[in-house]
Formats: sequence, C-alpha cells, structure tokens
Amino acid sequence: MADRDREDDAIRAVVERLSSAYSATHSRIEVEEAVAKAHASFADRPVREFVPVLVERKARIMLKESSSG
Repeated sequence: MADRDREDDAIRAVVERLSSAYSATHSRIEVEEAVAKAHASFADRPVREFVPVLVERKARIMLKESSSG
C-alpha cells in the first residue's frame, strides 16, 4: 500500500472518531470540513508520517472552539 493510501485511510479513521466523539454538537459534514481544513494545512509538509495525528489534534481544537463560542 502506498504512503498516500495509508494517509487517506488514517484521515478517514480520524473523521470516524471525531464524528462519533462530537455527534452531539456537530454534524458529520462539520467534522469532515474541520478535518479537511486541518489536513490542508499540512499539505506542503514533506514528512507525512505524523500528519494524521496532527490533523486529528487540530480538528479537535477547531471543533471544541466552535462548540464553545
């Protein structure tokens, strides 16, 4: 499996986890948008190994901020 495929699978798993974790406050579309925005912010980074972890952290912060304010 190519690195890109592994990253895509990991990002889909992030969407699933966050959709479940934030189902009471955010729609799946909102979660997908937060993950896509977070993922895009790492697009130009050459080292991809930790991108899914960083995307999840950044998307969680965005979702928490949007539900508290």
